[in-house]
Amino acid sequence: MDGITLLAGDMGGTKTLLALYSLREGQLELVHQERFRSSEWSSLEPMLQSFLKNRPSSISSPSDGCIAVAGPVRDRAATITNLPWTIRESDLAKAAEMRQLELANDFGVLIYGLPHFSGEQEVVLQRGVADAGPVAILGAGTGLGMARGVRTERGLMALSCEGGHREFAARTAEEWELACWLKRDLGLARLSIERIVSGTGLGHVARWLLQNPDAETHPLQAVAEAWRRDSSNDLPAQASLAAQQGDPLMQQARRIWLGAYGAAAGDLALHELCTGGLWIGGGTAAKQLDGLQSDVFLDPLREKGRFRGFVEDLPITAVIDPQAGLFSAACRARMLAESGETLS
Repeated sequence: MDGITLLAGDMGGTKTLLALYSLREGQLELVHQERFRSSEWSSLEPMLQSFLKNRPSSISSPSDGCIAVAGPVRDRAATITNLPWTIRESDLAKAAEMRQLELANDFGVLIYGLPHFSGEQEVVLQRGVADAGPVAILGAGTGLGMARGVRTERGLMALSCEGGHREFAARTAEEWELACWLKRDLGLARLSIERIVSGTGLGHVARWLLQNPDAETHPLQAVAEAWRRDSSNDLPAQASLAAQQGDPLMQQARRIWLGAYGAAAGDLALHELCTGGLWIGGGTAAKQLDGLQSDVFLDPLREKGRFRGFVEDLPITAVIDPQAGLFSAACRARMLAESGETLS
């Protein structure tokens, strides 16, 4: 199938990336890409048509594609988070004059990229021995994404989930105090894992520590107060930078955050029995790579009682490519093309 062109997309409420990949000598090669501001378009169909119409004349039109979307996909349709759009696979394929175009959850789609990531796209956190069993991935970004994959005759099949919304379970007195404070502060009856284990969660941990009277004059105090009202200023990024520069309080915030993240990763490994491997993705993976490689993250991940040995034997890998979602959508499009079947 060398020479075919495949469409890949990564669509969110703010921006949409559309790309064309060519299959050459068995490898996917990015040949054209555009970035769109989602809100400037009435729907995805005209955006897609414009992208394909304006592609370089040397690139053939795609017959198969996959677009990752920010939201659940049901009955081959998706309602986009933060946009008044409902999009359907059949409408998109017709508008693009393509044989088939699949919609996939923007985190679950990463499952399709796992077997194809190169050494430049991922970093090994723990060496282990993988078998033909299930795989799993989680990643802290704005929220906490989770997905699992099972092997079929045609390759991995992604099974998306909302495990990041499970109840947060405090492991230490420190985490218990943080959880109680955060429930009061946000007016919550229950606390999900992603309230703490996410980029947003790092901001909450920093805010909690800044409530300490000893932190009254901390340089991030005003930033934290403003972030509580309007998250447009990036408190998590500033807290992380301060930690890297040696700020003791923000180093504590990062330690708490990494510990909770590691524990959640280990829980997912047990839940899925992912003997095929565990991956750490999300928008924070590359930014927090040194923390993910440290015992602050890995010790809580491995500390699973009688199953510690099981977790220690798993291969664990961080996905650091910021365009991993787009590449994974291209991998899924390739699977669709190679199957020779349509989705209908």
